[in-house]
Amino acid sequence: MPRARDAPILDEAQTALCRTGSWYAFEGRDGEEPVVPDILTISKTLGAGLPLAAVVTSAEIEERAHERGFLFFTTHVSDPLVAAVGNTVLDVLEAEQMDARVRVLGDRLRAGLLDLQDRHATIGDVRGRGLLQGIELVLDRETKEGADALGALVTRRSLDLGLHMNVVQLRGMGGVFRIAPPLTVSEEELDLGLDLLDRALGEAERELLG
Repeated sequence: MPRARDAPILDEAQTALCRTGSWYAFEGRDGEEPVVPDILTISKTLGAGLPLAAVVTSAEIEERAHERGFLFFTTHVSDPLVAAVGNTVLDVLEAEQMDARVRVLGDRLRAGLLDLQDRHATIGDVRGRGLLQGIELVLDRETKEGADALGALVTRRSLDLGLHMNVVQLRGMGGVFRIAPPLTVSEEELDLGLDLLDRALGEAERELLG
C-alpha cells in the first residue's frame, strides 16, 4: 500500500460511515492513496435522524488541547440519549457489514447511471463513489455548457413520477444532481429510481430541446 498522506482536518459529514463503500472516504479505494487526518468531523449518518455530530482526533492532540484550556460545549454535548443512538448506529453498520453492501449497490447504481449517459447526450458527466453519486446535465458535451433549465424540468418531472431528485435548485448548479439513496436501499428500488430518472430525462429533453 502506498504511504498515506497527512491531512490536518477532514470533514466527512456526508461521506463517513459506509456512504462511499468504506467506513471513511479518507481510507481510499481502488488504488487511491489514503490520507490520515489529524482531526475528523462526522455527523448525519451517525445520528440516524437525530442531531448528532462528533469530532475525532488523536490522543496527542486532545491532550495538547486540554493543556491549553481549550473548551467546546453546547447544551446537549455528550447527551446520553443521542450518544446511545450513535453507538447503536456504529454497531448496526458493523454487524450488517454495510461498507461491503454499499460497494455492491454503489457499483450497480454507477453502472445504471453510465447506461443512462450512453442513452442521453445531456448527461455530461457521472461521478462519485458508493451510494454517493452525481450526474451533471449539459447542453453540449464538448463545451460543457450548463443546463439549469433542463435540470429544473427533470426535477419537476421526476417528482411527478414519484422520484425525489435535486429539489433544492442552486443558481448555476441546477443541472448537477446529487444522488444519495439510503444505505438500506434495495436493488429493486435502485433499478426503479434509474427507470424513473430515465423517463424524466427523456420527457424533459423532448419538451425543452425538441
